Amino acid sequence: MHGRVSLAASPWVARFAPRVTAGGRVLDLACGGGRHSRLFAERGHPVLALDRDPACVERLAGTGVEFLAVDLETGGWPLAGQRFAAIVVTNYLHRPLLPSIAAALVPGGVLIYETFAIGNERFGKPSNPDFLLRPGELLAAFASLRVIAYEDGETAPPARVQRLAAVNWPAGEVLPTALCGLDRDPE
Repeated sequence: MHGRVSLAASPWVARFAPRVTAGGRVLDLACGGGRHSRLFAERGHPVLALDRDPACVERLAGTGVEFLAVDLETGGWPLAGQRFAAIVVTNYLHRPLLPSIAAALVPGGVLIYETFAIGNERFGKPSNPDFLLRPGELLAAFASLRVIAYEDGETAPPARVQRLAAVNWPAGEVLPTALCGLDRDPE
């Protein structure tokens, strides 16, 4: 996370939060201030929040969120064998984790990902290409998942981001309306 801690959930995350199975366990990866952990806890989900900043435990006190202080960039995937109904990642990119993120979703599990992309250096930090997605990188990294929404562009306040919402659903099988985000069945 960069800059000050925001308490407001990302509109992208809030938009797809209702797609997560009621009561399903949610992972908030690199949770920062815990804004998305709070959102899902308030929606009745058990939440595991991970971040290397031990101060997150104080930020999440009284929310019912389980917190694990871990540096995601050293060692391997810290959650071997654990699966989640949703994984949320915002403002964070560590490419070696991407395959483990996809593998940690239960069938029907939802991935909600939003982070900075190449071009963001025009607006400030992050500007290091190691922390900026290449064009179409989220789509390629999560090609095994069924994409329900994707955006790649500039936002306000000014930033360049990629956003992805995807479901762990077998190719060739019809995706339920509740997961794809349609308000009604297509005619």
